[in-house]
Amino acid sequence: MSIKEMIREHPQVGDDYNDALGNAIKHAMYGAAIMNSCADACLAEANVAERLECIRRCMDASDACTAFYRIGSRRTGGNVTTIKAMAMATIVACEQCLQHCSMHDDAHCKRCARMCNEVIRDVKAALEEMKDHD
Repeated sequence: MSIKEMIREHPQVGDDYNDALGNAIKHAMYGAAIMNSCADACLAEANVAERLECIRRCMDASDACTAFYRIGSRRTGGNVTTIKAMAMATIVACEQCLQHCSMHDDAHCKRCARMCNEVIRDVKAALEEMKDHD
């Protein structure tokens, strides 16, 4: 199954399919899961009290990614303005998550940081490709 194919097959998308947006939605879906899992893994670390801000940033980024992929994958009616606003919020949340996860050497934070970079890159690319109308 592919979310990109699902969006492409939407009756209102047709020739207006945005591959960059499809990639961003796909990575935001994965990002939401990975960032959520990283927050949970941080809770299990021995120094959990020192990771509270990292946990918060992972949870915020996960929620932003979830909102972005849900809003971005709805193609009926467009609503480009809201998609762009959520994209920008997702970039901010992932940048903050990246900043905190980059301070830790454990595997889950390194994986989360890589995912943040992918989401940031792809959401920025989607923003560049999106038309300025609703």
